Formats: sequence, structure tokens, C-alpha cells
Amino acid sequence: MTNIEQYLPSAPARIGQGTAVEQSRAVAEVQAAIVVAQQCPRIIQAAMTEMRQSCRQMALAERAFYRFPRAGGAVSGPSVHLARELARCWGNVQYGLAELRRDDEAEQSEMQAFAWDVQTNARTSSTFIVPHKRDTKDGPKSLTDMRDIYENNANNGARRVREAIFAILPPWFVEEAKDLCAQTLKNGGGKPLPKRIADAIMVFEGLGITAERIEQRLGRPSGKWTEHDVAQLTVTYKSLQRGEVTIEDEFPAELATVAEIMQPAAMSQQGGAE
Repeated sequence: MTNIEQYLPSAPARIGQGTAVEQSRAVAEVQAAIVVAQQCPRIIQAAMTEMRQSCRQMALAERAFYRFPRAGGAVSGPSVHLARELARCWGNVQYGLAELRRDDEAEQSEMQAFAWDVQTNARTSSTFIVPHKRDTKDGPKSLTDMRDIYENNANNGARRVREAIFAILPPWFVEEAKDLCAQTLKNGGGKPLPKRIADAIMVFEGLGITAERIEQRLGRPSGKWTEHDVAQLTVTYKSLQRGEVTIEDEFPAELATVAEIMQPAAMSQQGGAE
């Protein structure tokens, strides 16, 4: 078995002409990628310059992090959007997601995610099962609509693709990109902080979230929000748009008011003065 063939799935006993053509095309594509990678190796300094330029753009920084609830808290980290952009900047990287088998009777799909540095031959892949179900407040719900199944598979697969890409990229390259994206969010593209606060309140009001609920979550009035607060709100807003979290997860209605939050501190200061 050649180095190329080990990356290709085993062929079925009987295949059609279209499948045979596609298999030949896939082999030729892999061979071409290897030849190009050897003839045009990446220039690390150029890759770093490309990455830094991308991470200074708000369009990427706003999508660079995800956030979702877990065990009463929240988990956040670099998103698949950042991973794909870093793979592009690094160069000579192939990645993807494939549905190997769908079992409608068992209500599950067998998926495979991979990332491959064609130049160094560093490769990682994972095969996993995705149930055709969606978690709801009333428990798991079976999916029967083809589009729902496709979107469920894609969403679950995107997380594995993200981890596969990060596994083959140098850690220092990823960490610098994360820091730059966080800094870009904090700077807000040069927009003054009061303007960014006003814009944040406006976009959340478009989702039906009042300024009071945001203040309850942050524990202080909008006049005292910092650049970090606005950056975190940006990540939360994007996660709400992508359906990673819900409004009730991030802005529970039963939170205490800002006045109630500030009252104990005020009483403590008053007691100290006496």
C-alpha cells in the first residue's frame, strides 16, 4: 500500500462509473497536493504575517471564539472559523468532514473528521458516531427531516474538524492568533468605548434583551463597563446568533437587579465609615 492509498477509504465490491471517476480524481488530487507542497513549501514568516493581518480584522475576531453552557457554567474557546482561517494562513493543509455511513434504523451517522499537513505529513483523524437527535429541555428529540439531520451532523462534525486542525498546527501559532483576536475585540477596531457600549446595547435589544438584563449579568451599570466587558458581550452575541447558547442561559430573568447587587457593597462601605 502506498502512502497515498492509506488515506483513501476501501472500495466497495461493486462501483459505478461515476464513483470510479471520482476515486481516480481523488487520487490525482492528493498526488497534486503533495507535489505542490514539496515544490512550494510554506514560508513561516509569510504565514505569520498573514495570520497577524487576519486576526486584526474585526470580521474574524468576532467569529474567533465560541461559548456554550455546560454544568451550570459556560465553556468558551477558539472556534472552527478561526481554525479554518489559520489553516489557510499556514498553507499546505487539507482538512474535511465526511459521512461514512448513515443508519436510519439506528438513527445515527458514522462520521470522520481529518486534518493533514501535506508538507510535513502530520495527519490526524477521528471517526465518531452522531445520533440523529437534538437535546431539548424536555430531553432528546429524534430528527427525521433530512435537513435537520444534515445540520446536526455538520454542527457535530465542525467541532471535530476544529480540533483536528488545531492538532496539526504549531501551538505557538494558535496561541498568538487567539491573543491577537482577543486584543482586536478589546480594541473594537478603534471605535470609542462609549460608542461600542451603545452599539452593544442596541444589538442586544434587537434580540429582546434589555440594557437592564445585560447590567444584571455584568453586575454593574453600562457606564462602568470596560473594554473586556464589551468584548465578552460580542462573543456572547455571536454565540446567540449561532444557537450555541440561549438567551435564558446567558441572561436569566431571575437575576438580582443592579441596585440590589450594589446595595451590600454600599452598606459595607457605610458601616466601615461609622
